Amino acid sequence: MNLVRTVEAARVHGAAPELVWYTSYGSNMHRDRLACYLAGGTPAGAGRSYPGCRDPRAPARSVPVELPGRLYFATKSPVWTGGRAFYDPAAAGRTRARAHLVTAQQFSDIAAQEMYREPGPDLDLTEVLRSGRDERGPGRYETLVCAGTLEDIPVLTFTAPWVMHDVDWVKPSAAYVSYLAAGLLESGAWTAASIAGYLARCPGAAGHWSPDRILSLLTPWHPDGPTPDGPTPDGPTP
Repeated sequence: MNLVRTVEAARVHGAAPELVWYTSYGSNMHRDRLACYLAGGTPAGAGRSYPGCRDPRAPARSVPVELPGRLYFATKSPVWTGGRAFYDPAAAGRTRARAHLVTAQQFSDIAAQEMYREPGPDLDLTEVLRSGRDERGPGRYETLVCAGTLEDIPVLTFTAPWVMHDVDWVKPSAAYVSYLAAGLLESGAWTAASIAGYLARCPGAAGHWSPDRILSLLTPWHPDGPTPDGPTPDGPTP
């Protein structure tokens, strides 16, 4: 498959653009879950309701991308009952993700919800666009990252303030792995086997999840596999 777009490392100078690529490497790769961050609502089976963005429109486009850096699993989610996905842009490797073309205002409101804050104030993107990084707080997803540009538009995401080797890696749960795998599969850019191999190599999953076990989670009738109307565990993940 050749649908994947490669993000080019670059800094952005001048005024913040009207549009940005909000790039998810976690559960918001799923369009249905992302819709709750945009329009508000409660994901199926979740216990948390999201207020949504001031502008509830769906992304103008969503494209599969590969970012410079590495996906890994760390800390423990009390809801997912396993490791959460984080992104280390400085680590050697490539991270598979989905880039959603949204307004800078929408990105600010999505970030606020990930940071357990109320949407409203627009983020000042000057520092993250200039240097590629802006730590907005000590929380798990309070560090903004500009991974580069795509079509001359900034590619923005958020992650933890630490780096991959500074924390213990934690095995992700079946529910979480299946959700990430299904989100990548939904993009249409990678085969199920390729996705299973990719996730099985990520620190935290490596040594605990084999490609065959992950592949089984993508089978619709598998008891741990994602289904269109099945439960979706709650908890913010980019």
